[in-house]
This record gives sequence, C-alpha cells and structure tokens, in this order.
Amino acid sequence: MTTTGQIKELRERTGAGILDCKRALEEAEGNTMGAVEILKQRGLATAEKKATREVRQGLVEAYIHTKGRIGALVEVNCETDFVAQTDELKELAHNLAMQVAATAPLYLGSNDLPEGTDPSQACLLNQLFIKDPGKTVQDVITETIAKLGENIKVKRFARFELAKD
Repeated sequence: MTTTGQIKELRERTGAGILDCKRALEEAEGNTMGAVEILKQRGLATAEKKATREVRQGLVEAYIHTKGRIGALVEVNCETDFVAQTDELKELAHNLAMQVAATAPLYLGSNDLPEGTDPSQACLLNQLFIKDPGKTVQDVITETIAKLGENIKVKRFARFELAKD
C-alpha cells in the first residue's frame, strides 16, 4: 500500500505529478528508488515523443560570476510563451548559464564536435551537471521536458571572460 508521505516525497524529489508518482510507487511495490527509475524512463519516453516538436519561444538568460570577470548568455527555446514564463524554465536557463560560466564548454552537443575531442568536457549537453554530478546537462533538460510537457532545446550559448594581465 502506497502512503501519502511516499507520494509526497517522490513528488518533491522528481517534480512528477501526483498520479504519476502514485502509479510509479505501486509499480515499484513501494520502493522509492525503483519508482524514481520508472519515472525517469517515462520522462525519457515523454522527451523522445516531444523531440520533433518545433521550439519558437523561450528566453535568454545571463549569468555573471567572479566579481564581473566571467559571464555567460544562454538561449533556451520551448514551444509556448506560457512555458517560457514558468519558474521551472527560468531556473533551467539560469542553471545552464551558470554551467557555461563555470565549465567553459566549446560546443553545444556531440554533433558539433571535431574528431578526437572528449565530449564529456567540450560539449555542454554531455557535461556533468554542476549542481548534481550524478546527471548530465542533457538529463536535466530531459527532466524539465517531462515536468513541463514541452520540447526544450538549448539553441546557443556564449561565455565571456576578461583577459588576464
């Protein structure tokens, strides 16, 4: 039997809907870690279904770090203006700008990469997420797609750093 406390904990942990959490817990026979995996798999399926949808809305987020010596801009696109204004998308964009400032990726994804370059460092989407090194940046984007129900893509980014004397 699934308890309300288990559902609440899983919802806080994953951001999934109440019914999705309840079903995942029931399917995992009350095992929270199993339910998290089930929700991840469902999130991946949701993200794959939405991957071909056009993204024409979104936002540009700026992040300035280290007393104004390093800055980053990130353009994150989604399907609707409504989702572009949500706290979840704003938080994602902010975290991605912070990631770019901290890790200085050279490329967006593996498709942009010259041969022989390590994608785990050079590509933003392949990097370990600085706020949760158990996930890649693409994993975080996929989770946000599952939460918001819209396709989300990073269109471009730029990083600026004052020259060292």
